[in-house]
Amino acid sequence: MTQPYPHLLSPLDLGFTELRNRVVMGSMHTGLEDRAKHFPRLAAYFQERAAGGVALAITGGFAPNREGWLLPLGSRLASRSAAKEHRVITDAVHQENGKIALQILHAGRYGYHPFVVSASATKSPITPFKPRPLTAHGIERTIDDYVTTAELAQEAGYDGVEIMGSEGYLINQFLTTHVNRRTDEWGGPPENRMRLPIEIVSRIREAVGENFIIVFRMSLLDLIPDGQDWDETIQLAHALQAAGVNIINSGIGWHEARVPTIVTSVPRAAFTWTTAKLREALRIPVIASNRINAPDVAEDVLARGDADLISMARPFLADPEFVKKAAEGRADEINTCIACNQACLDHTFVNKTASCLVNPRACHETELVYEPMSRLVSKRIAVVGAGPAGLAAATVLAKRNHKVTLFEADDKIGGQFNLAKVVPGKEEYAETIRYYTRQLELLEVDVRLGASATADELTQGFDHVILATGVHPRVPEIEGINHPSVVGYTELLDGSADVGDKVAVVGAGGIGFDVSEFLTHTASPTLDPAAWKAEWGVGDPVVHRGGLVKRVGADSPREVWLCQRKTTRHGAGLGKTTGWVHRASIKHKGVQLVAGATYKKIDDAGLHLEIEREGPKVLDVDNVVICAGQDSRRELHQPLVDAGVDVHLVGGADVAAELDAKRAINQASRLAATL
Repeated sequence: MTQPYPHLLSPLDLGFTELRNRVVMGSMHTGLEDRAKHFPRLAAYFQERAAGGVALAITGGFAPNREGWLLPLGSRLASRSAAKEHRVITDAVHQENGKIALQILHAGRYGYHPFVVSASATKSPITPFKPRPLTAHGIERTIDDYVTTAELAQEAGYDGVEIMGSEGYLINQFLTTHVNRRTDEWGGPPENRMRLPIEIVSRIREAVGENFIIVFRMSLLDLIPDGQDWDETIQLAHALQAAGVNIINSGIGWHEARVPTIVTSVPRAAFTWTTAKLREALRIPVIASNRINAPDVAEDVLARGDADLISMARPFLADPEFVKKAAEGRADEINTCIACNQACLDHTFVNKTASCLVNPRACHETELVYEPMSRLVSKRIAVVGAGPAGLAAATVLAKRNHKVTLFEADDKIGGQFNLAKVVPGKEEYAETIRYYTRQLELLEVDVRLGASATADELTQGFDHVILATGVHPRVPEIEGINHPSVVGYTELLDGSADVGDKVAVVGAGGIGFDVSEFLTHTASPTLDPAAWKAEWGVGDPVVHRGGLVKRVGADSPREVWLCQRKTTRHGAGLGKTTGWVHRASIKHKGVQLVAGATYKKIDDAGLHLEIEREGPKVLDVDNVVICAGQDSRRELHQPLVDAGVDVHLVGGADVAAELDAKRAINQASRLAATL
């Protein structure tokens, strides 16, 4: 048989060592790095990915000193006693024949603590503390601290280090005039601004010797005003190559950039064209990154010559066996990362342990265990509802050898994900449905579509019943709610209802934003990289410094008003790392935001409102789309309780709080792990 994905699965010879394939697990701060007591959990997390075939894993960032902390008392490697604590991690990875590098990350002005430093006293727009500019002596001390951390990483058994020089952290801050306003030998012309990374690499190479991997993560597109131009990027890359870097990893965008780079609405492999431009100029391998989440996409990137290796971070939260499944011809079994950010980055930015919406075991491998049951003691379990919660429950139960019957009233599985997948920029949600479809087949779950289970049916022959019956849209008490112009969001998104050229959306939660996206696009830019780049203002850094250009894009086919009762900012409850993207997107499309609205009535004239501090207003619209929340479907619950059935509520049937798939899948999986 020919090997699937021949480029992706081929080894890479670095001279003194070999990577078993071209797959790098990119750095992610999980929250387990901050305390040594969590290192056994971190070891289990990395070990599972190494066993799944990752060639080189890169840890979350460890600061070289106190000033470099991301958070107060955050992850840091600065002593020999601390290095000993890391042995449990490196030993676990090496046990599975994998390799692992420690990322050295100095947050600079991005740190959330009062000791922050930077190239200049230029405050970050995303953190509260103004940095103190490093003195020349402070810079030398910082370089020494980088070297010490690299030496300690080598002592701890790591195969290498990655120096974080992108995403707007300290090194990036020195590289650009956006932050670096210095007039000494560390500022001014490009040669001075790039001294810091070159000195760090040169001195680390001298300290660790030749047989130690040094990866440098370099910003290829800053996507900020006064970012680096392409000549400066190439000049830096050449200097890093000469200084002893083995591999250059690509970084895209600063954290403060107003261009999304990793959310689900970003096209797959959207930035590998930058890696291709860099690769042409270098002798050392280059890693492509950002929104690569499938083996065929990764294979195409390598086959085109855009890169030598592929970095995937969140895809290994979603599925630790990604590489193994690809190598064994089981790509259809991969649990694909949908780039929702809800359980990974959103957790990280509020100081919670990261995990994964589609795989709640991520970072919880030691305590969320799906222990197989003996066939002699396995149970017959009914799961009612094949939305995300029901699918999670059914598959985990079946993995544990329970006999599962899955009832679904619709003619297809997926529940609310079938609505999400038609929203422009959320096409990835179809991958979760594809994954569960395949898992149900492999696990031989008895799937009954078009079957509305009855209480009588569920009392016969089942040891447990799990109700994952989801939600139904809440109908608000508005005069004229039954007017012909009124459309529910489910009817709009499933295609059973059309709307006109002027539409009011009632409710500005996550669904209201999704509906607004749906109404303002004729086609999804996610599926057209050129259209996406134009819509978000991504340009060629050869021509435009930092790769930032004026946003253009297709006009909205409709006039849309997004209304809410609250007087707070629209989308205040959206995800921390994705909410700004949704707000910027609908603003670009000209959606008019109405806050402090009391809904008076709906009639032939449109939607009548009473707006706080403005008074009465009538929106002359063709249709009103209702996105006013949900109520749980739990009609079966009380009859089953009354019949003495061991019944459990999960997902929306338990709590109808927006459409919280993260909570639903996690709750259902944890319940299924205990039955």
